[in-house]
Amino acid sequence: MTKFGKRFGIGAIIPAAIVAVSVVAATTVFAAEVNKIAILVPEEGTDFGWNQQGVDAARAVAEKYGLEFVSAEGLGYGDIRPTLRELAEEGVDLMIAHASGYNTAAPEIAIETGVAVAVVDTPDAIKKGLIADYTLSGREGAYLAGVMAAEMSRSGTLGIVVSGEPPSWNSQSAAFAMGAKAENSAIKLIYAVIGPAAYGDAAGGRRVTASVISAGADIIFGQGNGSSFGMIQAVETVKAVDGGKVMFIDVIGDKSSLDKGHLLSSVIWDMIPVYSAMIEDLRNDTFGTRGYGIGLSDNSVRLLKTPYIPADVWSDLMTMRDEIINGSLTVEEISDAQEVRELMSSVDIGEG
Repeated sequence: MTKFGKRFGIGAIIPAAIVAVSVVAATTVFAAEVNKIAILVPEEGTDFGWNQQGVDAARAVAEKYGLEFVSAEGLGYGDIRPTLRELAEEGVDLMIAHASGYNTAAPEIAIETGVAVAVVDTPDAIKKGLIADYTLSGREGAYLAGVMAAEMSRSGTLGIVVSGEPPSWNSQSAAFAMGAKAENSAIKLIYAVIGPAAYGDAAGGRRVTASVISAGADIIFGQGNGSSFGMIQAVETVKAVDGGKVMFIDVIGDKSSLDKGHLLSSVIWDMIPVYSAMIEDLRNDTFGTRGYGIGLSDNSVRLLKTPYIPADVWSDLMTMRDEIINGSLTVEEISDAQEVRELMSSVDIGEG
């Protein structure tokens, strides 16, 4: 029985589910130093968002390279050092700490154990052979979403609701605002923060989104992880000020299977290229020498096409996508929260 089996008990149902899956490639043998990877996420990998996209991508990369895979889910935002140490003892070669709240503990354990870790939103932490950063920004897709929202809004008012202000959310919020203003300079942007780290606060998401709708927004750009489900509940139940339907633009995942007629689009993030590059760098002894990102050029960022987007609008967006890829249109990266707020017409900062 492994250490995880001793600790949790075989067959036990636990809040922080740790699932190991062994995937063996039949025809390819990889370097011995990369045999097993693990991903650690604060919530369950079934949220159609940050946690699920990370878990699914890591699992796919393990299968791609013939590696054993461990998924440590539902860990929360507290001290994950004990879990990191146990994974290191279990022989994991790469631990992906998939939450900005893990950026202190993971590098410490990497140095302590000598096991490579990947952290998010901490580019200054990189250390050759031990620590790599992936600061992901879907800003290019968010810019397109802003253009689309401004073109499709009936009221001329858009809402941006976020569960916190990490760099990844900030860059998307800014890009969405810039895209909307490029399409319609008179557009009104209502910016609302549920709380400083309200990623799983569905009730807060519903309350704040409802207030933004009541203030006139008929399209909501929501960035929230678990709190996104509360945002969607508000969109489904609260009418726009003109009595019409409110539409929702999601991020990271694809919630089409849950949609009740309000999902306009989503800025999809595909992390498979990111985690694949990490494996390649580990094998080539270049891990911890660069950061990793996502973008339109390799389709790791893309806008979800739904039946609610008119064909002519989609055609214009795809033309603009090509312009971003070829460099004729540049989407500025703004990650500072105060700079983001300055782009908005009104700001509501919640206490969480």
